[in-house]
Amino acid sequence: MTSDIETGGPGPDWPQVYDSPEFQRLRRRFRLFVFPMTVLFLAWYALYVLLADYAHAFMATRVAGNITLGLILGLLQFLSTFVITGLYVRYADRQLDPIADDIRAEVEGPQS
Repeated sequence: MTSDIETGGPGPDWPQVYDSPEFQRLRRRFRLFVFPMTVLFLAWYALYVLLADYAHAFMATRVAGNITLGLILGLLQFLSTFVITGLYVRYADRQLDPIADDIRAEVEGPQS
């Protein structure tokens, strides 16, 4: 799977890279994080939308001054986005990047 891109020769055999056990392991690990986190976030978002549409009294409950539960839950939507991003970056650094680096090194060959 060594590439001769620098010398103008043929590039990597991408179907072979895709079918390699290392790449399939990378995809599996990626999916282990992304799919459950996507489902969790979409459920959380759907709950917020449903509460906003059907539970007006609940969402209008005042917590302090003009701060309502609806406002707090809306702000938590933004916060959850940042938390998920941070979790993904940490997960990618620990679980995905080492595998991707190994695949890249194998595809690109030894560096000069």
